[in-house]
Amino acid sequence: MTNMFKGAAAGLAALAFAALPFGAAQAQDFPTRPVTMVVPFSAGGPTDTVARLIAESMSRTLGQQVVVENVGGAGGTRGAGQVAKATPDGYTILLHHIGQATSATLYRKLPYNVLTDFEEVGLVTDVPMTVIGKSALEPKNAAELIAYVKANKDAVIYGNAGVGSASHLCGMLFMSALGTQMTTVPYQGTGPAMNDLVGGQIDLLCDQTTNTTGQIKAGKVKAYGVTTTTPVKSLPDIPTLDSAGLPGFEVAVWHGLYAPKGTPKAEIDKLNAALVAALQDPKVISRFADLGTEPVALERATPEVHQKFLEAQVAKWKPIIEQAGVFAD
Repeated sequence: MTNMFKGAAAGLAALAFAALPFGAAQAQDFPTRPVTMVVPFSAGGPTDTVARLIAESMSRTLGQQVVVENVGGAGGTRGAGQVAKATPDGYTILLHHIGQATSATLYRKLPYNVLTDFEEVGLVTDVPMTVIGKSALEPKNAAELIAYVKANKDAVIYGNAGVGSASHLCGMLFMSALGTQMTTVPYQGTGPAMNDLVGGQIDLLCDQTTNTTGQIKAGKVKAYGVTTTTPVKSLPDIPTLDSAGLPGFEVAVWHGLYAPKGTPKAEIDKLNAALVAALQDPKVISRFADLGTEPVALERATPEVHQKFLEAQVAKWKPIIEQAGVFAD
């Protein structure tokens, strides 16, 4: 009798599970294996740092490891393209920065559509940037730097992490604000650019505080200004460029999490819940603070807000890039 009861119960359970929609049945177990978080830049860079902190925390919530995979190249479009073409099952996600929006204009032959080939999971953080120089650079402050660059534009060497990188975008805006150009040297990632700045091979770099704060505090580079209109808590002695001679100068490197288009809502919801938990994780908050940033407000961490924000960012950067006439292809 007992065996018959068990058999009947098992049969009913199987029928109930089979009656569930495919996405709902799948989501009950998701994830059952590791999730790959693609970072479209080299390991050790600022976006990679953000990704690894978030991935570690999300792993605890999801009960499966979130493995960071660096797929650099082509200004972040190689890694983003890989995710756009991945199976939409929640097991491949993308952590990208502001370049997700600017690539829509920078790359005129982009093999995917930024706005229609992804499901937004949520925003992660807004990272300020800093304009820094080699320790031996002559100017002592932002006002002197502005005058120096204008007077020595052909001799000043500005490094960036490659076309489409955050440092490239910041440099483009900086030169536009100054009304002059500098000799620009693109690198394969932020790490090599920073190494050459510390070594004195280039003069200037604009990059995220996640990558520059340590070098600034160690005295290995000169800090001239932050790119937000309010001071950065972790770098209170560094003025804003807005207050130091470039009114209205502002750019922050926001980061967001994405999945391939068509990923079931149930999986997106689980990924978003893990992201929201990570944004409230004391360890993440503390490490972000050390790097000069903080998690976004939770109301900005929803897929809906992220989608609208991305659309607005694409619209904002399109005329700026087109006016500069700087394209990656």
